[in-house]
Amino acid sequence: MNIWIESFNFSAFGAAFLLSVMGLWFTVVIPGIDRWSRRFFVSFFAVYVLSCLSGVAEVFLQYYPVPRAVFVFLLILESLLLSLPLLMLTAFLLHCCRETICQSKLLRAVLGLWSVYFILLVSVPFIDRFLYITPDNQYSRGPLCPLPLVPLIGILLLNFAGTLRRRAQLSHKVFLAFLVAILPITLALIVHLCVDVSPLIDVCLILSALAMYSLILSDQIEQDRHHQQEILRQQQEIARQQQEIANERASVMVLQMRPHFICNTLISIHSLCRLDPRKAQQVTLDFTNYLRRNFSALSSDSNIPFPSELEHTRAYLAVEQAQYDELLVVSYDTPFTNFRLPPLTLQPLVENAVKHGMNPYQGPLHISIRTRHTPEGAEITVENDGADFRPADDGEPHIALKNIRQRLKMMCEGKLTLTPRDGGGTVVKLVIP
Repeated sequence: MNIWIESFNFSAFGAAFLLSVMGLWFTVVIPGIDRWSRRFFVSFFAVYVLSCLSGVAEVFLQYYPVPRAVFVFLLILESLLLSLPLLMLTAFLLHCCRETICQSKLLRAVLGLWSVYFILLVSVPFIDRFLYITPDNQYSRGPLCPLPLVPLIGILLLNFAGTLRRRAQLSHKVFLAFLVAILPITLALIVHLCVDVSPLIDVCLILSALAMYSLILSDQIEQDRHHQQEILRQQQEIARQQQEIANERASVMVLQMRPHFICNTLISIHSLCRLDPRKAQQVTLDFTNYLRRNFSALSSDSNIPFPSELEHTRAYLAVEQAQYDELLVVSYDTPFTNFRLPPLTLQPLVENAVKHGMNPYQGPLHISIRTRHTPEGAEITVENDGADFRPADDGEPHIALKNIRQRLKMMCEGKLTLTPRDGGGTVVKLVIP
């Protein structure tokens, strides 16, 4: 019978040791748990590893003639190590509830009971009524043997009551983890009051610790996932707000450019009223129709179809050609029109070409407007053979180009480049992805 009991003890201690090592390894290598919890569980399982080693040594040394004091020391060490996780459990509960550990009444009560347990434990070798150790290092339970277990059961009951009291401060999984860690070992110790089940207590402690660790880890991973989702939601909200700000800025830029175009048009009509009143009437009618047809596009804060912008540009050039007549020659080569761009993008570029390229004393100004489809997207080219445009000059053209560049970037990730033309003039290219 003793052989079966000893084999069972060795098996139980071996299983407890393997489980504690497994828990220690998982705690070290698996990510997703915060630093404080990781340190707690490393210490938690390390204590269990030491306890299992002392238990195995205690059973193993029963077969060898070692001094009685060594055997007693191992017995007390094992019992002392098994009690430490109960104190650590209280500290972890207070940490999860964000309470000050040093000022907690619960911890003080637990420490008081543990001090009683410690005093009773060190008294075991001197009082045979607790535990009697035979000369061959075999021990038998005395009538007072269950007494040191009472403080431990009291600690577990205090932890249980503290967990119930703090239920609202714990997540469902953390609350369940504490119940798993407390209730099984409490029942095992109550059974141990009547029957010696020491090896089973070790296994029960470690299984409870593993279950608790898995629940805590699962809860923290879930919290991290929710935290990442919240960060993503906030980033999306920030992106939406930035887009709204960009649209508002684009609307302001459009409003800044609108008076400039209208002012130049009215000045052209004013000039025609003096030079050719009948043509001025026609231009005024064309300009009125243009405003009526394009009002919605000009007030838009989003991208518009290229044909609408091209119509806007044609209307402007019709007004300018009425003034300059044969001095302004415009050609169109726009086979590709199936794309969108910010409003008031092409017309201001053509307006700059007329305003800064026109020189009646050097002959006609030729302006070419072309579109084509490239791997990068839609490409618009505005080319003139007039005077070279110097970007370093101060004045309105810089405002227009700056506004166009910013709106292209904000509204469609487009870009604008301005280069000198061979033989004189300027070439402006827009790329709309």
